[in-house]
Amino acid sequence: MRKTAHNAATKTAQQLDQLLARIAQEHLFIETLETRNSDRLDFHDTSVWCVKSALMAAYQAGLAAGQNATAKAADQPTSQQAA
Repeated sequence: MRKTAHNAATKTAQQLDQLLARIAQEHLFIETLETRNSDRLDFHDTSVWCVKSALMAAYQAGLAAGQNATAKAADQPTSQQAA
């Protein structure tokens, strides 16, 4: 059971990393979120409207994830309903 929970957590972390990388690429024009130990590669100038767009995309992704979690929880019977 523990291994399954660990695998699920790892998968979720990977999905989050992919989502954040996609938002950074699409809204901030940042190629990667990996540290490359170079000021030229690790620091970026970006406009406030790009930052706002990226924050909105992250917010929308969070809302969607919360709605999905709520819908999944509503679809599962409670212990009282199952009994």
